[in-house]
Amino acid sequence: MRKPQIDYAAVFRALPGMVALLTPELVYADANDDFLRLARRTREQLLGRYIFDVFPENPNDPAAAGMQETQASMLRVVQTGERDTMALIRYDIEDPARPGYWREHYWSPVNAPVLGPDGKVALVVHRVEEVTELIRARGGPVGDDRARVLEAELYTRARELQDINERLRQAHAREREVALALQAAMLPAPGPIGPHEAAVRYRPAIGALNVCGDWYDLVDLPGDNLAVAVGDVVGHGLAAACAMGQLRSALSAACRVADGPARALEALGLYARFVEGAESTTVVTTFIDWASHTVTYSCAGHPPPVLVDPDGNITFLDQATDPPLAARPEHLPRPQARAPFTAGSTLVLYTDGLIERRDEDIDTGLARLADSLIRHRHADPEPLSDALLADLLPVGGNTDDTALIAIRL
Repeated sequence: MRKPQIDYAAVFRALPGMVALLTPELVYADANDDFLRLARRTREQLLGRYIFDVFPENPNDPAAAGMQETQASMLRVVQTGERDTMALIRYDIEDPARPGYWREHYWSPVNAPVLGPDGKVALVVHRVEEVTELIRARGGPVGDDRARVLEAELYTRARELQDINERLRQAHAREREVALALQAAMLPAPGPIGPHEAAVRYRPAIGALNVCGDWYDLVDLPGDNLAVAVGDVVGHGLAAACAMGQLRSALSAACRVADGPARALEALGLYARFVEGAESTTVVTTFIDWASHTVTYSCAGHPPPVLVDPDGNITFLDQATDPPLAARPEHLPRPQARAPFTAGSTLVLYTDGLIERRDEDIDTGLARLADSLIRHRHADPEPLSDALLADLLPVGGNTDDTALIAIRL
């Protein structure tokens, strides 16, 4: 029996229901016939255009959130490579024949990934089912009285859910704004550190509340030396920002009086037991001694700092790793180790948002970081930091916030 020759392009166009294909940058690559017909758009009006340029948010509805929710869902698919089924949303569409006239629409969308040969998302399948008529309670003949009551009740519940979602969205947006402002106040740009250049970066997560657990700090030590630390509080939002601020201040003080990074982390671990939300925080602290050309470090469950020398040799500082703060029932001394460096090397500390992805092993992220550092090792800390973020963070933003600090040694 001969295997049938299937024209998959024709099959796609004939699929029942609205289906479109978008690139990871959310640009239309194709759309089936039902999508074009029901959206009242031509293929030329879609292909090669950004989805929200074709279908912008209704400017007459200040509470409209359909674009934001749809964008967040699609970016989750691009970042995770997993299907994302959205809740019922209202997303009004402008009538192409009547500019400025917007029709009320309700949709039930599903977004799914199409993976390329490299395992990364090559396309996003966007399938939407219009349910506007289902949730409208217009009256008139709808079958029988029971159907009419059920339809009206469904419409009422949908509007109530939409109102609740909008209030939650506004509350989350306010909390995000306050948390980011609080974090900005507690994470100043680094001051001068003598002849040595340093750069810091913080990139908040794209989610409304997935922010404000990360921090960085630079502390002057005797003899023109320097302590550098980064940390990551478990949790997000205002609670994480508050815990982060307390831990950062405590570690800054401990570094000034401790005789090494391990003792500083021991003091911080004892303090963390009495700070709400501080349990299982990860942090790494390094003491840089330019006279002896060494970095002494201690790590509490955090990804290892990395040294890159001018010749491109990479050293991960992973020989003094211990559990996160307050993770053990008893207090024990923490380890520390020392690594030499050559003049002109660069030390990079970061939080897990830079390297970790849900669908891959952490070693893959560390290898990606090492490769980027080798390629950009001759860049000064400011352009180096920008290059690392460009190379390692997803184009549409990350689902976890990211802190990064780079120092030329």
